[in-house]
Amino acid sequence: MASPDKQQKRAQRAKTKAKQNRMGKPKANVIHPVLANPLINEPFDDVDIDLSTFDFNDIEENGFDPAHFDDLFQAMKMAEGISLLAMCLVFLQYPVLELVVAEEAEEAATDFMMGLLIVYRGMFHDEDEDAAVGWIGSDAFQHAYNEASLILQQKNARSSARSEYNR
Repeated sequence: MASPDKQQKRAQRAKTKAKQNRMGKPKANVIHPVLANPLINEPFDDVDIDLSTFDFNDIEENGFDPAHFDDLFQAMKMAEGISLLAMCLVFLQYPVLELVVAEEAEEAATDFMMGLLIVYRGMFHDEDEDAAVGWIGSDAFQHAYNEASLILQQKNARSSARSEYNR
């Protein structure tokens, strides 16, 4: 039989291990802590968006109906309550936006993104277009947007690497 001292050390290790298992182990290789929040990481996984019916030419010619982007705007508002970085991460993960950026000319995609951000600021911050454009051009927004873009690039690179590894 082990000495009382050894038994006590074993019991302490078992207690510590049980506590770690109850609390969950910290995730290794987390790109950024804000992505630990499921409302920020893949926020549109449970939203049914039919990209086959999306018509960018119609939006370019006639503008867009903000009601069609309510899921985006609501997710952005929730994320903005966490941080500006979280809001930018949600914005950049919107499937329609990803489609536009991938398939349209850079200038048209930028105009579309600006339009969405301007409408968002008008809806939730009661700002006119000039104030919204000023916010988009601010150092705080630009820094958060660029950081969000880099985080998503790293995340996508890791996802691609995992996909290649699992083949």
